[in-house]
Amino acid sequence: MRASIRGLSGLAISNRELGLRRPKRLHPDFAGSGDYDGGVMAEVDRRLFLLASTGMLSSSFVPAQEAAPQVEPEAKVQTRFAVNLDMWWRELPFLDRIRAAADFGFPAFEFDSWREKDLDGVKKLVEELGIEVSQFTAWGFSPGLNDPENHYLFEQEVRASCDAADKLGARLLNVVGGNDREGATKEEMHQAIIEGLARVSGLVAERGKTLLLEPQNTRVDYPDHCLAGSSDALAICRAVASPNVKLNWDLYHMQISEGDLCGHLREGFDQIGYIQVGDYPGRHEPGTGEIRYARVLREARDLGYQGFVGLECSPKENESVAAKRLAGIEGD
Repeated sequence: MRASIRGLSGLAISNRELGLRRPKRLHPDFAGSGDYDGGVMAEVDRRLFLLASTGMLSSSFVPAQEAAPQVEPEAKVQTRFAVNLDMWWRELPFLDRIRAAADFGFPAFEFDSWREKDLDGVKKLVEELGIEVSQFTAWGFSPGLNDPENHYLFEQEVRASCDAADKLGARLLNVVGGNDREGATKEEMHQAIIEGLARVSGLVAERGKTLLLEPQNTRVDYPDHCLAGSSDALAICRAVASPNVKLNWDLYHMQISEGDLCGHLREGFDQIGYIQVGDYPGRHEPGTGEIRYARVLREARDLGYQGFVGLECSPKENESVAAKRLAGIEGD
């Protein structure tokens, strides 16, 4: 089989010239089906993403079999994207999602709860493929961190999550404030979050980890959540006053909650520990909605952000098109 990438001049580049190989790591139950089939075209997509990352991909090079968003000449993917494996390649077993992320050229991945994951299997793949775990969730929506009665359990779960993070070589642990408590004011719930985070701040510092408090949005996705937007989240983090307790600054939630993404990034940058993206509407990859992510990501870099950027978004068409769209987003 010969796959080629054709430019406007009619130039054809062979598999060998692209350095294509047929991936051998895909789960046998999935090989040969779906968008990511473990074959030559999947490897073309990976090579396209990697070439764009190094500035070697011209806008004239697109797979002949599929139209794709154009990549500006000499555009480079300066952002280190960490793909969310609970939103990409959902049809695959979890370990095969890690293989897919590596084959697409992503340097890291993130995921939600670690409890149901095969941590030994994840650890083996992380070491084998040279891919990193950027962050995972240590504490979710329920039971709520915004209730003091849950703080002992919260501490125990953070300890266990630190153990999991040690195994995977991860440093960042995501936590959520919780849904509204009946009979409790917003101020009471936020004070409980402060106390819960302060309770474990010394523990995570000793373990070399950082907790990420993630505010949500109440307008579209989580109407009953107790923490939305940057203002209250910043007040909570600054009250805890620990270098090991920061914010997971999800730009999808921030756009819905307050807008002015660059302005709020500047105002809250001292408390940002991690950034996530998703376009609005739809929560698909950057470039599919109203947010001009090239400008916003440049602002984050100019402020000094050097960490991974989590892709907590679902591909609009499929993973191949989404990856190529990301490769061109910073050329906008």
